[in-house]
This record gives sequence, structure tokens and C-alpha cells, in this order.
Amino acid sequence: MTGPAVKRDLLSIADVAEGLGGLLERAARLKDERRRGAAKPSLPGKHLALVFEKPSARTRTSFEVAIRDLGGHPIYFSASDLQIGQREAVADVARVLSRYVDAIAYRAFRHTDVVELARWASVPVINALDDLEHPCQVVADLLTMRERWPNGFRGRRLAWIGDGNNVLHSLLLGAGAVGLSVTAAIPDAYRPRAEVVRAARALADRSGARLEFTASPEAAAKGADALYTDVWVSMGEEAQRAERERAFAGYQVNSRLLGLAADGAFVLHDLPAHRGQEITDEVLDGPRAAVWDQAENRLHAQKAILELLLAERAAPGPSRPPHRRRSARSPARRRS
Repeated sequence: MTGPAVKRDLLSIADVAEGLGGLLERAARLKDERRRGAAKPSLPGKHLALVFEKPSARTRTSFEVAIRDLGGHPIYFSASDLQIGQREAVADVARVLSRYVDAIAYRAFRHTDVVELARWASVPVINALDDLEHPCQVVADLLTMRERWPNGFRGRRLAWIGDGNNVLHSLLLGAGAVGLSVTAAIPDAYRPRAEVVRAARALADRSGARLEFTASPEAAAKGADALYTDVWVSMGEEAQRAERERAFAGYQVNSRLLGLAADGAFVLHDLPAHRGQEITDEVLDGPRAAVWDQAENRLHAQKAILELLLAERAAPGPSRPPHRRRSARSPARRRS
């Protein structure tokens, strides 16, 4: 007689690096099933807590629809509902929620808080965004690229234009895992964290991907198969607005920059977009923008993630010991 499955968390895209191809395949099947009206509830009766310190239209909606499509139920907590770390300790919230729900998606300001929640929770914890990574977004990003590149990621190159933020951290790790090469054009003062780059290059060495950095958007865009950009000023960085807008003034994705990319190249943006800053209306609303498919794919990515973490788990209960995870330092840069 076997005991309950060991719980699994998704705090970093590296947590699913080995099975990332299978996760994308499952997300693609779930998307096809939903569009054909053939979806089956694979997680009936499961409850998902959505703990959001930072608001989000796409993350909340995609998780709520995802768990409902799978037969489960979402429970939403805003920052004022729980006041984690102020009204109640992170560890206490983790232990209490674990008695009620089957998984927790945590959208946080600090990665250290996500790690702490996962350490004390006895149910799976999903990083729905923090200041270090945005793994759920990147699963959707890779699904969007996979749909346009039926022959796979190898031999393809993505150009990132903008900030070395949490989205790029997850993107570098995910790209390294699947064999997608990335050239990131970033001002020197806003480069991604060195330890994330080292981990991504270790994955890229195994997959054959190349990860490169430049300060020139033109050099990154030239011949690229896709361009990806993000906001210059994220939630929590408003005090740096003027400084950041000066630093990124030459990093706009516009028709001129897109014209340097390969024929058939498309544009990605994780949204919300600041039109007229990091991207122009002409590109965002144009025929080469994949951002709306990218936004939809958050739903299918979330469903595949929930299945991966929950499908084979026993019902929650107090008999399971809490998982322990070593804490990590949190970087300064944040993404809304």
C-alpha cells in the first residue's frame, strides 16, 4: 500500500525544466479539447487558493477559469484579505490554507515569501509572479511559440528587447530547457541576475541553445524569429520612472525594429502594454503580433500546470508533514 504522493511546487521554471516539453504538449491538447468542446474535468472537487498581493487581470482570470474547467473551485484572496507578513505570518497562512485547499497560487512582491509559503504548505504552491520569476507566463509564451514553429525550438532565435526582469529570468531558463536561443538587448545597468544566467546557460549547454546579451536592440532583432518586449516601469518601480524611461528610450519595438527581424517573425508582449513606450500601436495591433494568442495561452498553460501538480495527489489532510524548502535571496527588480 503506497502513501500519499510527495508534493511538488512550481516556484521556478527550472522546477519543470526536465518535463517542459511534455507540459507544453499537454497544454496544447487541453487547448484543442476546449476549442472542440471535448474537455473533461480532470480535477473534480479540487480547491485552488489564489493569494494575490499584486492585482492582475490575466493571471486571476486564467487561473479561475482553468480550475473551473478542470472541475475544481477557486478561492480568491486580495492583499487586504490576508495581509501576509503583517496581520499573519507567511508560515501560518501556509499551514492554515493547506487544511482547506488542494493548491495555492501566490502572486507576491517578494520571492522569499513565495519560498517561505512553499516551505510550510503541505499542498503544492505555484509562483503566479514574484520579483524573481514569472514561470506561468513563460509556459504560455513557449506554448505560443511552439504553435508557430511546428518543427520545434531548435534553430530558432528569440530577441528580448528591454528590462532584465523576472519575466526574462523565467524565459532564459525555459528557453535553455527547450533549446531556444535568445539574444537579449538590455542596458548594462539592467542586466538579469548573474546566478539566473548561470543556471540558464547550464540548461542551454545540454539543449544546444545559445544565450547572448547585447546593449543594441538592432543587433538582437536582426534575423530574429520573434521579438519579445515588456514594460519599462513595473508595479513597485514608480519612483524610478524618469530614470527608467531615459535608460530604455532606444528600446522600443516598432516597425523599424521589426523590419530587421526574419521574414515571418512575430512579436510577443506579456501585457499590460504601455503603448507608445516599449511598443507602438502599429506593431501591437498589427498582423505580426502574437500577444492575443499569448494571453489566451495563459489559460491552457495554467490548466496543464494544475494537472501536473494535482492530478496524482491524494486528498489533503493534516497527516502529511509540511514540505521544507531552503530560502533564497530576493532581487530588487520587479515586474507587475
